[in-house]
Amino acid sequence: MNVNTIEAVYFIGAGGIGMSALVRYFLSKGKKVGGYDRTPTELTEKLIAEGAAIHYEENVSLIPADFLNPAKTLVVYTPAIPATHQELVYFNEHHFEIKKRAQVLGMLTHTEKGMCVAGTHGKTTTSTMAAHLLHQSHVGCNAFLGGISKNYGTNLLLSSESDYVVIEADEFDRSFHWLTPYATVITAVDSDHLDIYGTREAYLESFRKYTSLIQPGGYLIIKQGLELQPDVQPGVTVYTYSEKEGDFHAENVRISNGEIYFDYVSPLGNISDIRLGVPVYINIENGIAAMALAQIGGANPEEIRQAMATFKGVDRRFDFKIKNEHIVFLSDYAHHPAEIRQSILSIRMLYPDKKITAVFQPHLYTRTRDFYQDFADSLSLLDEVILLDIYPAREQPIPGVTSQLIYDNLRPDMKKYMCRKEDLLDMLKSLPLEVLITLGAGDIDNYVPQIYELLKNR
Repeated sequence: MNVNTIEAVYFIGAGGIGMSALVRYFLSKGKKVGGYDRTPTELTEKLIAEGAAIHYEENVSLIPADFLNPAKTLVVYTPAIPATHQELVYFNEHHFEIKKRAQVLGMLTHTEKGMCVAGTHGKTTTSTMAAHLLHQSHVGCNAFLGGISKNYGTNLLLSSESDYVVIEADEFDRSFHWLTPYATVITAVDSDHLDIYGTREAYLESFRKYTSLIQPGGYLIIKQGLELQPDVQPGVTVYTYSEKEGDFHAENVRISNGEIYFDYVSPLGNISDIRLGVPVYINIENGIAAMALAQIGGANPEEIRQAMATFKGVDRRFDFKIKNEHIVFLSDYAHHPAEIRQSILSIRMLYPDKKITAVFQPHLYTRTRDFYQDFADSLSLLDEVILLDIYPAREQPIPGVTSQLIYDNLRPDMKKYMCRKEDLLDMLKSLPLEVLITLGAGDIDNYVPQIYELLKNR
């Protein structure tokens, strides 16, 4: 089965951020598209408006007739869906072609030049940045993004001319092993998903295997100093990058009046006076990696300089909602201790004299169990923290694993609170706030509009 012979595509877990990009891709190809998701969201409602037939009850009888022919229907599912899911069981028993989301993306990297971004964190911003740089240049690109680009209001970019496809390469469930990148960035290899990998060694081995999948004649751009020994095929060019050193790096960084400028140093040609469209410090390093991909793709210096300045960011990634002299409120998807540390340090650089408060919703029982001390260490960089209950996502509770584990290891002299989600707005009303950030990958984002309404007139 290939993209041309498929008439219908059915998604189990259609509303996931990665899945929804594929929903939109197949809609753009004129295919019949439908699927299931557990709960309605703003994103699933948009997909329905765009033409997808999505329902919210796990029920085989709700699968439309258009998706019941095994010879003409591709079924795509996300690893978060359990094997016992009634609809997935039905498709298995009736011998439909069933693929993981990553396998479908892998099919695309066989026919187009995959520009991929892998790593424990930073990959959504870096890949969205790279997609913007290429899309705004004469090169163009297709892109399947792990977040909603604020420049385009979508997680999918399409080009009828370009043979480049930008993909976020996800290590969860070893998904990125289905890809065959032409060029890839690796941003970080901090341990994560130990429920899948078991050990740090297995996690690193998974990234090493990923580097072996880069096509001969392709490129690996790896963050300087990572604990990773790549295993590339002959003919693959290996570069390093970081903010201050490596083949690609920044020099002459200037920060003033809320703006960040720097000079970009590259073996493919230096570019002076880069201005960050989203001026947070970590975006210097994200931008260096994205510009390296854009240069490999053929974007020219002026195109890159212009696009870096016009990059608006990604929903839930350092996403400023209110920024005035009375209150700053932003939302960030950070859900790993290293991401949270980087996020807090970046905010501290922007607002060194203000009190910084965070609402943190831990994501997954296993991640909390494995990293509660690291979470506490990162959150202790704040002035004040409000801890919500763990967001379970795909997991069942683990006895003894709650947000209290993090709370008990926070800096003793800091202000800290345990709070139920339904009490959060009342708690925020009672606190004097200067800079507030919501952190986490769960449903904390559903509260952002209400927090915005609460704070906008302070």
